[in-house]
Amino acid sequence: MTTTDINTALSLSRDSNQALGIGTFACDFMRNGMGTPSEAVLHRTTMFFTDSVLCGLSALACGTNAPTVLRNEALRYADDAGACCFGSTRRVKPEKAVAANASAVREWDSNGTNFGFNPELGHTAGEFGHNDFYAVPIAAAQVAGLDGAAALRGMVCLDEIRGRLAEVFSLKSYRIDHVVHGAIASAAVYGAMLGATPEQIESAIGMTVAHYIPWRAIRAGHQLSDSKGASAAISTEVALLSMLRSMHGFIGPADIFRNPEAIWRQFEPTDGDSPFDLVLSHSGDDFAVMGMHFKLGLYEHQSAGALQGLVDLLMKHPEILAEPDALSGITITAYEPAFGIIGDPAKRDPHTRQSADHSMVYIVSTMLRKAYEIGTIDGGNDDWWKALMLAPIDYGIDAINDPRTRRLMDMIEFEHGGKDYDDRYPDGIPTSMTITLEGGRSYDSGLIMYPSGHARNTTCDLEGILTHKADLLGRIAMDDPDGIIERCNRIGSLSADELGEMMDFTIASRDPVD
Repeated sequence: MTTTDINTALSLSRDSNQALGIGTFACDFMRNGMGTPSEAVLHRTTMFFTDSVLCGLSALACGTNAPTVLRNEALRYADDAGACCFGSTRRVKPEKAVAANASAVREWDSNGTNFGFNPELGHTAGEFGHNDFYAVPIAAAQVAGLDGAAALRGMVCLDEIRGRLAEVFSLKSYRIDHVVHGAIASAAVYGAMLGATPEQIESAIGMTVAHYIPWRAIRAGHQLSDSKGASAAISTEVALLSMLRSMHGFIGPADIFRNPEAIWRQFEPTDGDSPFDLVLSHSGDDFAVMGMHFKLGLYEHQSAGALQGLVDLLMKHPEILAEPDALSGITITAYEPAFGIIGDPAKRDPHTRQSADHSMVYIVSTMLRKAYEIGTIDGGNDDWWKALMLAPIDYGIDAINDPRTRRLMDMIEFEHGGKDYDDRYPDGIPTSMTITLEGGRSYDSGLIMYPSGHARNTTCDLEGILTHKADLLGRIAMDDPDGIIERCNRIGSLSADELGEMMDFTIASRDPVD
């Protein structure tokens, strides 16, 4: 294996054993003092963690199907040396707790997102990914008796590995689900936190890739199933099982990134090397998590540019809300893959929450319907985002079938902006919106590149909006969520005992939204 230490990062060249390199990196990061992310990196990771937990708790409170099924399953696997599910102090098999918690976090599709874009290194594969995997270092810390600082460092390490893989290899291009990157990172970090050797981690990564590759069939169809939201959970469960088997002596395929029969070289043939170089940060500010994006409510992130365009137009042109009957049309212009994924004609008539939150016309129409109901909002961009924030109730059956929303959906035209738009992604989320009122009055948002919540947005009060989101989702899960929000926000300072009891709270039971 050839690796090069470049100041604050480790370079794993394509002619090296990158699986072993990832294992060595994870062990050095977690146990050998190499992992020293800056306070800014730790703070941003904490923000993503808190956001993910509140997403998960509210999904469980609403009785959503997959998280409830997987949590009930986990509670049947008692293990005194295991980890805890959300809202329980009962120790269970760690892979089961992780599957349950990751499923809950992902259910709303409202937590963080990355787009695999690092032009400074020329790593612009543009693979999607999400901050679904923080249950892994939490479980590892609970099993190993580690403190919150170790768990938080594990989150940084996990996001770094999966985020950098997303920059160099586009799984979606080959109809493979993006959670493979997260599963690899989960195996590495879990093993490193539990004392595995780099060779054992290499073996576990090999098993994960060789035995458990999820196709994007889980995301296809006119109405999406539980498999879409639980993809990260299921892949992470088997990644942990692979890691545990490796630690117990099972030997999986070695050097999986250069294996000629594994997905990497099957889809991007080489003469023997891996198809990519990989650079992993271990110190300072330049970590993958710093380029990841927040969702300011419940919506597919590809729609964020359109939602920002809508907010901008409503702020600048109050006559749009003042004359609801004068609306004659809305045109949204966007890039691929947004046009193909959330502009799919099948998504124009969603009947389930999983389909509605991947429907551009539904998402935009629902926010506009809420704006008509609320009327003019005093304040600027941040106040509009807070007031119009899409919540679970906006994806319930009544909301999906609301005739006012359906009427607005019929008025939307969704267009592909062509090469000019496509070339600007994934640097930004290039989208524009035109709203037309009777009499030929037309209002154009102009090109939106960095909407609120985007990592490159510098204008919104991100922490203020996220505080509102945490409270909005938290009050679905409990009457007073301040305690659990505060607990999450100080994850890095929790003792090992406090981390072990982190899930000690009660989740309310609310009316389901499905």
